[in-house]
Amino acid sequence: MIKTLDELITADIRTIAIAGHVRPDGDCFGSTTAVWSYLTKNYPELSVSLYLEEMPPEFRFLPGSETYLSEVKDSAPVDLFISCDVSTVERIGVAGELFENAKRRVCFDHHISNPGFADENHIYPDASSCAEVIFNYIPYEKLDLDTASSIYTGIVHDTGVFQQANTTPETMEAAAKLLRKGVPGAWIVDKSVNERSHARTLLFGAAFLRSRLFLDGQVVMSHLCLSDFEKYGCSSSDSQGIVAELRKTTGAEVAAFAYEIEPDSYRVSLRSCEYLNVSDAAAHFGGGGHVRAAGCGVKGSVAEVYSQILAVLKTALENTRASGI
Repeated sequence: MIKTLDELITADIRTIAIAGHVRPDGDCFGSTTAVWSYLTKNYPELSVSLYLEEMPPEFRFLPGSETYLSEVKDSAPVDLFISCDVSTVERIGVAGELFENAKRRVCFDHHISNPGFADENHIYPDASSCAEVIFNYIPYEKLDLDTASSIYTGIVHDTGVFQQANTTPETMEAAAKLLRKGVPGAWIVDKSVNERSHARTLLFGAAFLRSRLFLDGQVVMSHLCLSDFEKYGCSSSDSQGIVAELRKTTGAEVAAFAYEIEPDSYRVSLRSCEYLNVSDAAAHFGGGGHVRAAGCGVKGSVAEVYSQILAVLKTALENTRASGI
C-alpha cells in the first residue's frame, strides 16, 4: 500500500485522469482539485486531466476550475486513473469510460458503502471526508496553498463546517495544519457555504415551505420538482445544502430531501442526527453513503417517492428502537 501520492508516479506513468462522482459536492470538488493541483505542480512533465461535471460559481476559486473537462474527448487508455469521493463504479461521473480502460485504477474514498471497485483502494470510513483522506497522502512539507485550500474546502463541506458528528480530533488537527499553510478558512466558508444567489435563496424557501413532519415528528421531508428549478432559473446542483438545513428541525432524527432529475425520477438525500444509519436505508434503493449522510435514486410520482422513502425509514426507526439504540 502506498503512503503518499508520490508513490503512484512510477516510471511507466505518463497520462493521468482524475475524476469524482456524479452530481459533485464540495468534498468531491475539493478532493479532486487537490489531487490535480498536487500532481500538476510536482510532476509538470506528466499529462494530468481533471474530469468533473459543471462546477458551480461558488467553487471556481479552486485550482483546475478553468481547465477541468466535462466530457471525454480522447478515449485512449490512460496510464493511471484516480477516483476521489466515488462510492461505486456506477457513480463515476463523466469519465466512466476512461476508468474502465485505464491501465491502473486507484480509488480514494471514505464511504462506508464502498465495495472497493478499483485495482487499488484507499477507503477510510472513519475519515470526515475524502479530502481528509487525501490530506494524509500528501507530504506536509510539499503542501502548497492551492492544494491546501482545496483540501480545506472538501473538509468544510463534508463536516457541515465542523458541526457534524463526523468531525473528529484528527479532522480538526488536519484543519489546523491547513490553516497554518495560510489557507483563508473564513473566506472559503463565506464563498462556498454561506453565499448564494437570490434565485437559490428562493429555491431553498420553496423547499422549506413544502417541508412536512412525518412518523410522529421523527422525519422531516421535502421535495423539489423540475418545474421548481425552471421557475427559479436554477439547476439541481443549486439544491445542495437544503437537506442539511432540514436536518436542523427540532425533534426530527432524519431529514429526507427529494429532487427531480428526470420526469418521475428523483434523487433523495438523507441525513440523520444521532442514531439512525441512513446508509442502510439508502441501500434499500441501490444507494449508499455514510452512516449519517447518504443518498439514493427513487422512481415514481412525488407521492410514490414519499411513500417508499417513509416506509423504509419507518422500518429502520422501529428496528433501531427494538435493538435498544
